[in-house]
Amino acid sequence: MTKSSPQQTRRRLRSAAMSIALAIGLAAPLAQAQSLAFTFDDGPNLAETPRLTPQQRNDALLAALAKHKVQAALFVTTGFGADKPTGYALAKAWGQAGHAIGNHTMSHPDLHDAKLSLAQYQQEILDCDAIIKTLPGYQKWYRYTFLREGNTPEKRDGMRTFLQKQGYRNAYVSLDTSDWRLDEKLQEVLSKNPQADLTPIKQAYLAHVRQRALAYRALSLQLQGRDIAQVILMHHNLINALWLDDVIAQFKQMGWTITTPAAAFADPVYQLAPERSAPGQSLLLSLGRILGLGKFPGGERLVDDGDAEIEALKAQGL
Repeated sequence: MTKSSPQQTRRRLRSAAMSIALAIGLAAPLAQAQSLAFTFDDGPNLAETPRLTPQQRNDALLAALAKHKVQAALFVTTGFGADKPTGYALAKAWGQAGHAIGNHTMSHPDLHDAKLSLAQYQQEILDCDAIIKTLPGYQKWYRYTFLREGNTPEKRDGMRTFLQKQGYRNAYVSLDTSDWRLDEKLQEVLSKNPQADLTPIKQAYLAHVRQRALAYRALSLQLQGRDIAQVILMHHNLINALWLDDVIAQFKQMGWTITTPAAAFADPVYQLAPERSAPGQSLLLSLGRILGLGKFPGGERLVDDGDAEIEALKAQGL
């Protein structure tokens, strides 16, 4: 038998992996086409921001979701506020409104930090769980901080075993955004001029979300041969407190339907566990890299942290 070259072996592996991904994708119901679930990380946050207090930000986010009858998920970083009575009450309001509550650690450490042990990271999850399990809407869902799932075999495999033993599911993200970067710009502008015209930032933000949505949808079609139930990552921050209403309205205008996080996670794509040395980021990007996916329309913008929008705003004097 002729021995295969490493290149031929890699090509066969990629082809087989693509066939499996497509088979899983095509087996799911097409009723999920262009559906989207909203999830928010790092909340509730008691840090002060221009224009809105923590209570006002929380109220604005919940009001926008209620207006559009959206059931979302809040991934709580308890050290940002939920470990205090005031912040706990803000998180409780999410559960009482019918939203899911998930785990996002106590203090948002980076699993890839060489100075952080696997045991320390896991303790962060257990400490967070001790608080959020008392909230209405509590789910055994874990969202990795920075979407980093381990850069060593010990951390990657150790976390997967830990989550399984604890009964937690990996609350994957498929549609990642850099709302945090534009939120930083928003706060920077308002800190310099509280009366600044925010129209350019709002327009840049909506365009950013739209670009990411279309690029990730194209990626799902390329990888799965269908529209998967997308799970979007946003944050409990000022920019969404101001414009979440507009973001949801934009998706509806695009023809996307809004689903619940639980329904989205039922999509078979979220059962996959990419076998990479350092898995993480958007599940779709992670799958694409395993399959050796090259460039695709809009793909270069999925890893730029909103650089294009920031540069455009700087050109406008912001």
